[in-house]
Amino acid sequence: MPLPVAIFRHYPTEGPGYFSDFLEQRQRPWQLIALDEGAEVPDAPDDYAGLVFMGGPMSVNDALPWIPPVLHLIRQAVARNIPVLGHCLGSQLMSKALGGRVWRSPLKEIGWGKVTVP
Repeated sequence: MPLPVAIFRHYPTEGPGYFSDFLEQRQRPWQLIALDEGAEVPDAPDDYAGLVFMGGPMSVNDALPWIPPVLHLIRQAVARNIPVLGHCLGSQLMSKALGGRVWRSPLKEIGWGKVTVP
């Protein structure tokens, strides 16, 4: 059996949604890690085929106890070529883990936008 994809939930209303449907249609196992319910961040990414970080109303810059271990886990996954996907807050986590800066925008942003990588 293939390794599961770990889907990290940071807030009760920000679950895997259609992504879990996508995985199930392709017979890919997945595991929900509900950080909002006190689940522990895994020490290493090796038991997963990929890591997916969902959204939430908080910021990666907030002083939440699970943020530093999540950043460490992301760095480990990238170093080991384990796929990582971030949506909303998840993209903030990926950016900060990989050396990017994340700050509050003066404009409210909801939805999709174009990203250019230099």
